[in-house]
Amino acid sequence: MTLLDDFALRAALAGLGVALAAAPLGCFVVWRRMAYFGDATAHAAILGVAISLAFSLPVFPAVLAVALIMALTVSALTDRGHGLDTILGVLAHSALALGLVAVSFLQGVRIDLMAYLFGDILAVTRGDLAVIWGGAAAIWALLYARWGALLTATISPDLAYASGINPKREARILTLALALVVAVAIKVVGVLLISALLLIPAATARRFAHTPEAMAGIAAGIGAISAFGGLAFSFIYDTPSGPSIVCIAAGLFCVASIFGVIRRST
Repeated sequence: MTLLDDFALRAALAGLGVALAAAPLGCFVVWRRMAYFGDATAHAAILGVAISLAFSLPVFPAVLAVALIMALTVSALTDRGHGLDTILGVLAHSALALGLVAVSFLQGVRIDLMAYLFGDILAVTRGDLAVIWGGAAAIWALLYARWGALLTATISPDLAYASGINPKREARILTLALALVVAVAIKVVGVLLISALLLIPAATARRFAHTPEAMAGIAAGIGAISAFGGLAFSFIYDTPSGPSIVCIAAGLFCVASIFGVIRRST
C-alpha cells in the first residue's frame, strides 16, 4: 500500500507541476493564436528522444535542445516573410516523422514509443519530479520578470516599440519558455497531447477571466483539476493517464462553453 501511495503521489505532483507550468504559457498561445506553434515544438521532441537514446544522453536536455531549435527555426523563418501556417505544417509533421524513423533505426535499445507519444505519468520518478518542478519554477520566474513586456508585445507590437520593448525579443523569450514546457511535459502527457494541455485550460479560463492575470490563474486551476481528475479516472477505469487528463480538460471546456451560452441567453 505504501508503494501504491508513493507512485500515486508522484503522479499527482507531476501532473500539478506540468499544469502550473503550461497554464500561463497557454494563455499567450491563445492570445497570439500560436496553437500550431506548440504542435511543431512538441512534435520535434520525439526527435530529441531518439537523439538521447542514440547517444546515451539524458532525455530532458536532448528534448529541450531539439524543441528550442525547432522554436527558433520557426521564429527565424517567420521573420523572413514565410507563411507561418505553411512553415508550421511542414516542420511539425516532418519533425515527428523524422523522429519516428530515427527511433526505428536504434539497435539494441528497447523503447516504449507509446509512453513518449501519449505520456506515462505513472512511471514518473523522483528525478523526473525534480525536472518538472524545476522547469515549472523557471517558467514562472521568467514570466514574472517579463510579464509586462510579453503582454505589451502581445497586445500591440507598435505599442511595445513605443514603450521601448522589442517584440521580437519577447517572442524569442516565449519560444524558450514553450520549449522548456515541452521538455518537462513529455513524461506526463507525451508529445501528441502537450498542445492540448497548453490550449484547453487557457481557452476554458478565457470565458471566466476579466484580466490577463486572472486568466493565467484560472487556467492553472483548471489544469490542476484536469490532472487530478484524469488520474482519478485512470485509476478507476484503467484508462491511459495522459489522454484521460486531456479528456477531463476537454469536458471542463464543454461545460464552460454551455455555461457561457446559458449566461448569454438569460
